[in-house]
Amino acid sequence: MRVNAATLLPLLSSLVSALAPPNRPGFNTIWSDAFAGNAGDSPNGDLWNIAQGIHTNNELQSYTTSNQNIQISGGGTIQIVPRKNPSGSWFSGRIESKATFTPIAGKVTMMEAALRFGDGNPATKQGIWPAFWMLGEAIHHGTPWPQCGELDIMETVNGIPTGYGTAHCGSETGGACNEPIGQVSTTPVPDNGWHTWTIKIDRTNAGNFRDEVITWMLDGQVYHTLTGAAVGDEAIWGTLAHSPLFLILNVAVGGNWPGSPNGATQDGYGSMMEVEYVAVYQN
Repeated sequence: MRVNAATLLPLLSSLVSALAPPNRPGFNTIWSDAFAGNAGDSPNGDLWNIAQGIHTNNELQSYTTSNQNIQISGGGTIQIVPRKNPSGSWFSGRIESKATFTPIAGKVTMMEAALRFGDGNPATKQGIWPAFWMLGEAIHHGTPWPQCGELDIMETVNGIPTGYGTAHCGSETGGACNEPIGQVSTTPVPDNGWHTWTIKIDRTNAGNFRDEVITWMLDGQVYHTLTGAAVGDEAIWGTLAHSPLFLILNVAVGGNWPGSPNGATQDGYGSMMEVEYVAVYQN
């Protein structure tokens, strides 16, 4: 069920079910969330950690557990909503999967989400930065960024209808992933409607890391690929394609990439990211 909860939220408080993520031919679903629950509920605590605080990349927001910033819609979605308080401080939401996912040699592992952006005019989204991405679990054990590995499945900034798929790895400057820019490609985002963003980590040719491939897709159409050969270092490639990763959904505000909000930037549902499901598959 896909709902514009910005207008229908008061009507949906009794809806608690959600559609299951789609089956993908040749794949098994090994983990998923379809965000069932009542309007205003927190995300499933068995599946997600809700981040608090956290300032990276010179971002302005503080992440909270408030349902003003992150909530089940009651219509089978979750909404991450940036908000500004009267003093001008920004608050938003970020959730991280408790599970980690390790791409298995000889198999294809696929992470996917269906999401949409708020209906606000792009001119009112300066500084708004929604993302669906993964970090290497090694970051929880002292390995710094970007050595831990990062795969950005979808990012977009400032309301511009361009999606970015990026890999970050290796050294902080230059190196195998051309930091701090990363190994990146872009795709036009057709509209603010529902779209499916997917990343595949293909280890079917696991005998030689150079033949392994990471593929980014929008609505099933490939828009970015990265091979082990392009990275050229098996240990660095391993941080992206051989090691445990966890999923993240968030909406940041400000930061090095989008820049700060301006006087026209609006908070609330018009600048939110809404997610219908997240799923992890293996063949």
